[in-house]
Amino acid sequence: MNPMVITAAMVGAETTREQTPYLPISAEEIAEDAAKCREAGAAMVHLHVRTPDGKPSQDTELFRAAIRAIRAKCDILVQVSTGGAVGMSVDERCGGLKLTGADRPDMATLTTGTVNFGPDVFWNPRPLVRDIATRIKQLGLKPEIECFDVGMIDEARALAKEGFIDLPAHFDFVLGVGGALSADERALDFMRSYLPENSTWTCAAVGRHQLPFVELVAERGGNSRVGLEDNIYLSKGVLAKGNFELVADAARRAKAKGRVLATPQQARELLRLG
Repeated sequence: MNPMVITAAMVGAETTREQTPYLPISAEEIAEDAAKCREAGAAMVHLHVRTPDGKPSQDTELFRAAIRAIRAKCDILVQVSTGGAVGMSVDERCGGLKLTGADRPDMATLTTGTVNFGPDVFWNPRPLVRDIATRIKQLGLKPEIECFDVGMIDEARALAKEGFIDLPAHFDFVLGVGGALSADERALDFMRSYLPENSTWTCAAVGRHQLPFVELVAERGGNSRVGLEDNIYLSKGVLAKGNFELVADAARRAKAKGRVLATPQQARELLRLG
């Protein structure tokens, strides 16, 4: 099997300091945790940013500060979110795509459909998806196709036919969000069997499913996303003291299944990032 790419979803838009005091918010806190994640076995970070008071933001300058701080400490790849927080406009969501030159991210996410998100709706109508896909392509980045349901894989095929993305692509199965596809082994197996030929995939299982799913993914040759965006507990009732503890546990589980962990350079090659 190929080396496993572990991605640390560090901040998100939903987790709060009231839920866990270990959520990194400032650029310096994010960078320190990212460096520890790199040491623990992660090859990439999935990045949202926050204002100093902890509110979700997609501000370009906050992304710039976080990316510069991360790259000053380690060589981990940086993937920016274009999902942002529920209710943001498309321009707000694409704040990380305004960075060029040395500050340009290594990858960006692209969610290919609208989905129930707990009590809210994560709104991604087809014109908006094509708008974001165009911005990602103009920046010369490869998207990670975020799939909360199976139909989002079909929409990726449609995007490829229309010239907005290239296939094969890299997909992320986000399983276990309330109102979307559950974190179920059968769902995982169907989604990976349904991918366009030669595509790569990651799985981000939410909540209590996060770490056990690392083992299922490892057995199937895939890649894993863990982190405080999707889960704050290392075990039942025990808060992870940072993203790095979740990465370390994921690395242990992956190695127990015989997987070698990808370095950032290997991840760049496996995900065809150029």
